[in-house]
Amino acid sequence: MSLNIKIFSGSSNRTLAEKIAQKTGNELGSVVSKRFSDGEIWVKYGENIRGSEMFIIQSTNTPAENLLELLIMIDAARRASAKKITAVLPYFGYARQDRKDQPRVSITAKLVANLITKAGADRVMTMDLHAAQIQGFFDIPLDHLFGSSIFLSNLAEISDNLVVVSPDVGGIKMARSYAKKLNASLVVIDKRRPVQNQAEVTNIIGDVGGKDVLLVDDLIDTAGTFCVAIEALKAKGAKRIFGSVTHALLSGNAVEKLNNSALEKLFVSDTIPLTPGNQSEKIEICTASDLFAEAIIRTYKNESISSLFDVDKG
Repeated sequence: MSLNIKIFSGSSNRTLAEKIAQKTGNELGSVVSKRFSDGEIWVKYGENIRGSEMFIIQSTNTPAENLLELLIMIDAARRASAKKITAVLPYFGYARQDRKDQPRVSITAKLVANLITKAGADRVMTMDLHAAQIQGFFDIPLDHLFGSSIFLSNLAEISDNLVVVSPDVGGIKMARSYAKKLNASLVVIDKRRPVQNQAEVTNIIGDVGGKDVLLVDDLIDTAGTFCVAIEALKAKGAKRIFGSVTHALLSGNAVEKLNNSALEKLFVSDTIPLTPGNQSEKIEICTASDLFAEAIIRTYKNESISSLFDVDKG
C-alpha cells in the first residue's frame, strides 16, 4: 500500500531514488530538469504538488550542479505550495569543510546548510556525515542515518578473527559501532596530513598481528589515505584486509590504487553511483535504499528513526 507522499529525484542518483520509491510503495514523481545552452539549470514539476508531503532525493557530490539543482527543486516545490519538503541527501557534499582549519577559508558545510534551509526545506535526511557536528549547522530538523546497518549482514561472515580499524581519531565512534556488533576489538590509526588528500601514518594503536582487518570510514576519495593505511597494517602483520566505506567518491586513479593494494574486498554503498570506470572486482555495492525507505516511512508516520540504530549507540 502506497503512502500519501510524493517522492522526486534530482539527476545525481536516479537509480537509488527509484529503489527507495519502490520500497515505500510509490513511484517517482514527474519532474523535468533541463540545461539551457549556457548551462543554466531549469526545473519544472510535471504534476500537482500543492499541499503534498514531498521527499526530494539528491546526493550533492560533484559537480556543484547537483547541489544547485537540489536548491532549485526545493525552491520550485515551495513556490508550488508543497505542504512539507524533506531534502534527502544520501551523500552530503562539502562536509569535509566543517571548520576553519586554516586562515581565510570558508566553513562551506555551514554555507551549504544555510542554502538548503533558505531554499525552503523543512527537514533534511542524510547518511554518515563526515563530521557529526554538521547536524548543528542546520536550523531545521535533521535525521542522521548510520550506514553501518547496511553492511553488517555482509561483514558478519568474513572472519572469526577480526579487528575493526578506524583510519583516524575522528572515526573512532563509527569504528566502535562496527566492533560492537561484530564482536571485534578496536584499533586506531594515528595519522597526520601534510597536505590535502595526503596522509602519513605515525602510529597504530592496538594489535593487528595475525588478524583479519576491517578498515571502516565514511568516505573514500582518492584512496591515498586508505592505501597508506593498508600498507601500514600489512607492515604490522595484518593477514587479510577488508574495507567498509559508505560514500565511494573514488576520484582520480583511486580504483587503480585499490586494485594494486593488498585490499581483499571493499564494501561501499550506492549513495554515489559508480561510473563504469570505477568498477572493480574488489568493490562490492550494498544498497542504502532499504534504510532510506524505512526512514522516509517512519518520518511520514511520525515514528522514531533513532530506534533503527541501536547498534550505533555507546
